[in-house]
Amino acid sequence: MLKTYIVEDSPVIRENLIATLEELVAVEVVGTADNESAAVYWLTQSRNACDLVIIDIFLKSGSGLGVLSASARALNHAKLVVLSNYATPDMRRKCLELGANKVFDKSNEIDALIAYCQKLAAGDTTSSVMGGL
Repeated sequence: MLKTYIVEDSPVIRENLIATLEELVAVEVVGTADNESAAVYWLTQSRNACDLVIIDIFLKSGSGLGVLSASARALNHAKLVVLSNYATPDMRRKCLELGANKVFDKSNEIDALIAYCQKLAAGDTTSSVMGGL
């Protein structure tokens, strides 16, 4: 099971993402947050562990960029994925600089995100997994 933490401020998107992942991938969603401070708090607690963090850029308060930066420092083995409607070339580059393993666009790269998660759940942690940047 791929232990996954989701940082997404839209309840509808969050619930749909969880349902899709649980249906198509061997995941266990171990927590969610809708703002930067709650996400950073959870992710930096040593008792909390996950294999994958899916992060939106725009949150209720704070930013996914702050979550990404804190997560990259605190989590040494978890894969960090950005899932955003704002996946412009500049934003993709910034996310990768902050430690993201992959960046996916919500509007047209959901299938690539699912494929990436399936590969991770199967134990493939190579950087050559298809999809996103």
